[in-house]
Amino acid sequence: MTARVPRVLAIAGTDPTGGAGQHADLKSIAAMGGYGMSAVTAVVVQNTVGVRSIHVPPVEFLSAQLDAVAEDVEIDAVKIGMLGSVPVIEAVARWLGTHRPPVVVLDPVMVATSGGRLLEREAEEALRSMLGLADLITPNLQELAVLAGEDPAPSWEEALAQGHRVARAHGTLVLVKGGHLAGDRTPDALVGPDAPEPLVAFDGARVPTENSHGTGCSLSSALATLQVRHGDWPRSLRIARDWLRGALEAAGELSVGHGSGPVHHFHHVQDALETWGTAPERFSDELWEASAAVRREIEELEFVRLLGDGRLEPDRFLAYLDQDLQYLDGYSRALALLAARAPDEEQRLFFAAGAVSCTETEAQLHRARLQHAGDGGGRDGLGEVTRRYTTFLLAATAAEPYPVGLAAVLPCYWVYADVGRHLGELAAAGGPDEHPYADWLATYADEGFQEATRTARRLLDAAAREAPADVRDRMREVFLEACALERDFFAAPVAERRLAGADRIE
Repeated sequence: MTARVPRVLAIAGTDPTGGAGQHADLKSIAAMGGYGMSAVTAVVVQNTVGVRSIHVPPVEFLSAQLDAVAEDVEIDAVKIGMLGSVPVIEAVARWLGTHRPPVVVLDPVMVATSGGRLLEREAEEALRSMLGLADLITPNLQELAVLAGEDPAPSWEEALAQGHRVARAHGTLVLVKGGHLAGDRTPDALVGPDAPEPLVAFDGARVPTENSHGTGCSLSSALATLQVRHGDWPRSLRIARDWLRGALEAAGELSVGHGSGPVHHFHHVQDALETWGTAPERFSDELWEASAAVRREIEELEFVRLLGDGRLEPDRFLAYLDQDLQYLDGYSRALALLAARAPDEEQRLFFAAGAVSCTETEAQLHRARLQHAGDGGGRDGLGEVTRRYTTFLLAATAAEPYPVGLAAVLPCYWVYADVGRHLGELAAAGGPDEHPYADWLATYADEGFQEATRTARRLLDAAAREAPADVRDRMREVFLEACALERDFFAAPVAERRLAGADRIE
């Protein structure tokens, strides 16, 4: 991952209402943390209702734009959108032959969401001829059919097969998008020229909105920017897809146009903008923002990825369960200590109930799973990370001020719930096959646990409002230390297994 801001050039047409083309590209690049540049292929008279007219500047002018950028700026990625005509396609292909950046994403724009045609029919073959210059192609289902020279796929399975044929024919990656399929699901899959199965696949409920103007432009530009940052197409797609779903969900807030309106590219920063220059409304918001890096590290752990997609070996899962069972003993004692020191009845009852749940409900689930596998638990003794984590919790809840103890236990609610959300996404992306740990992953999404997480956060915020500055500083330190211990706990089953394997080799 590079620390440099990605410099991304968008080659596309315009949209005076700001929702598609260059305007969507530049917003998406900025939303993903990049620096956007643009070369205009066509000036389009359109709005959210439809396309009215297209003016194509002389192709020499486009070539001059491209050369001017390349002579002055090191380009990390290029996103190619509307090309429109054979001369324009040929000019961009020539430029790529001389100035090709490390990442090239081609969105083969042919028809606008509003229905207007944006590519001359005689240019379709010319567009196919340049597909091999791209690292990734992002057609919708209609465009995919044109590239394949076939009728539009009527089902997701046939769309995947069509995507594989295009990928093999041109030696590139193809993002197959199911947004135009009938039904209430919107699957996406990344297919390559070699592997018979998708590199990664996602599924989700269709976002109920009439505002989808510029979704293809936005997604492809986001992917180009993220790929510069991460160098990992599946990861870039996961991030871009989550962001775009949020942009669709928030699109109605914009109230732009009378047709298919644009998506909300900056939905993820709206709350921060509204409180710009002020302290976070809730102390927990500040803690969550401060923990972003370690939470990303948790998502990238091998153990978490394998658990989520179902490829985790049973012995690793059992090792995790064994340590988690032993962890729950210490965690329940920490919650009992908080209950004993709580300043009011609500908090006493909440943490007392949590302590009971650890020793009864949750521990019983662990033991049942371990016994089903022929293991009664406690087989390996207390692991080093488990010992450190429980010792830390008991010290914080027994010896630190009460608000600090609250901050110490909150990650076991909140970070655990966030990891559960991520694991659920990985499991859903794995396809329809039965997940070997489906019953376990379901416990993360339990509404009772989600409600307990919200309550713990509310209690911490209330305590922080009354706490002096030095106690709030200590709350922040302890919260981040607990987050790091959560990360180490998830990593331990893999790290300790590898260490044991090295010992056996020696």
